[in-house]
Amino acid sequence: MKEKINTVCLNQKIVAEGKFATSITCMDGRIQIPLANWIKENYSVDYVDAITEPGVDKKVAENQDLESIKTKVGISINAHKSELIVVSGHYDCAGNPVSNEAHIAHIKKSMEVVTSWDLGVKVIGVWVDDNWNVSLV
Repeated sequence: MKEKINTVCLNQKIVAEGKFATSITCMDGRIQIPLANWIKENYSVDYVDAITEPGVDKKVAENQDLESIKTKVGISINAHKSELIVVSGHYDCAGNPVSNEAHIAHIKKSMEVVTSWDLGVKVIGVWVDDNWNVSLV
């Protein structure tokens, strides 16, 4: 039993010491793995803190109900030392059922909004297409 407790504690310590990024993303489960993998591969991070809301690209772009999102981003930056925020939108979004072009516009505006929070971290935007491929906006 003691070995199991030590392993759990060790795993928690390893998590706290890894390199993190922050993802402000839709709650749609289809994009979570491709997006997290892309962030890890392209930005050399170990973990991605996922902050999810349905249709989040529109929500952030239009400054709708952002206090919860801001609080969660703050936790990711302060507790996990995240130095990257990724704002995303995706194909076939039930929470923001608009054209791909409208999503791209929402992502670009969301990047501006998050950048205006002056968090001292890099902010990028990505689009997840109908094949679950991720690309920079």
